Amino acid sequence: MEFLTRINDFLSVLFCASFAYQIVYLVVALLKRAKPLPPAAPRRYAAILCARNEEAVIGNLIDSIHAQKYPAGLVDVYVCADNCTDGTAQIARGRGATVFERFDALHIGKGYALDFLFEQLRATGVFSRYDGFFFFDADNLLHEDFIAEMNKCFAAGNRIITSYRNSKNFGDNWISAGYSLWFLRDAQYMNRPRMLLKTSSAVGGTGFLVAREVIEKNGGWPFHLLTEDTEFTIESVLSGEFIAYCGNAILYDEQPTRFRQSWHQRLRWSRGYLQVLRKYGRRLVSGMFCGKGHRFACFDMLMAILPAIVLTLACAFLNAGGALYSILVLHNPAVLGTLGVELLRWFGGMYAMLFATGTITLASEWKRIYCGAFRKVFFLFTFPLFMMTYLPISVAALFYKPQWKPIRHSVSKTLAELKDAA
Repeated sequence: MEFLTRINDFLSVLFCASFAYQIVYLVVALLKRAKPLPPAAPRRYAAILCARNEEAVIGNLIDSIHAQKYPAGLVDVYVCADNCTDGTAQIARGRGATVFERFDALHIGKGYALDFLFEQLRATGVFSRYDGFFFFDADNLLHEDFIAEMNKCFAAGNRIITSYRNSKNFGDNWISAGYSLWFLRDAQYMNRPRMLLKTSSAVGGTGFLVAREVIEKNGGWPFHLLTEDTEFTIESVLSGEFIAYCGNAILYDEQPTRFRQSWHQRLRWSRGYLQVLRKYGRRLVSGMFCGKGHRFACFDMLMAILPAIVLTLACAFLNAGGALYSILVLHNPAVLGTLGVELLRWFGGMYAMLFATGTITLASEWKRIYCGAFRKVFFLFTFPLFMMTYLPISVAALFYKPQWKPIRHSVSKTLAELKDAA
């Protein structure tokens, strides 16, 4: 049916129009280089992390914090052992961290745990000691220059800074590689050009630094949606904050390897984006036209949480609805052939676009990915398939209300072991 073709052509044009500005980001990322930051006087920081049954990995993170090329007396580690039933608290204390244990079966989620941790820091009188707070997840590892590089960016006047998010287990399978390649793309081809163009970057859940004054302004951590990092990003942009990016501060993150686990995690993210859209969508649209100094950032953040899901779902529903109408009302089963052609066009176009995205990212970040060459190339071909699994996840997110659940981590490697394994 011709109308299906027209609908898909219209949605394709709308999709391209929504994301055309990212081509500018790509060009800027490939052609422009940031000026190196000068050395900076060390400041005092707290590294905070919330952990739920993370005894397998938390020790390595704390060790990598203590191993930083930064004055050891200026970085303290605080852990919220959140509803733990294992040895997370004991291991963290044994590595020199200050641990607060939290048991709350009603308020579940990382946002609540972070808010609890800040309450404890204020109650014990140590909150005001620190110039800023690093946010980490228990499975992270830090490059030895991480804090020193972030400190340079902080000294340049930036109050919120995110970092380069690499992977501990890129080469495990197509799922971990899919996550990893997308996060690398976000770092180098979204946040880095945003920084170069002086628009706001986006915080990605872990590996970021927030000034004490920002925490005070927010009254702690009042971000409790399923994607509290996105909520914090949007609220910061709307309040006029600039989120900087420090590409020389490298963090290594563990990615899921089982599809069931990945499904539930990304289902939570997709549902969380819808929550953020419902809570902040109107303000973002208003900020695009009435905001003071952050209009483009409002547009950029709106594109980050809206079009991909909405347009993809619109494509799926309109094609399915058009096919059913033709079969049941017009009695024209031949539409199935047209629908098949349109699906192939959609699949081919999406695969090509995602493959190109993955190729550019893999080529530029090749030396930073700790994985054998064959597996790097092989997982490039599965990357578009991994990303397209977001379609059924996005559909499920409309109807299912996922709860926050911890992700089990088990890749217990030091940074040296990670490099040696490659």
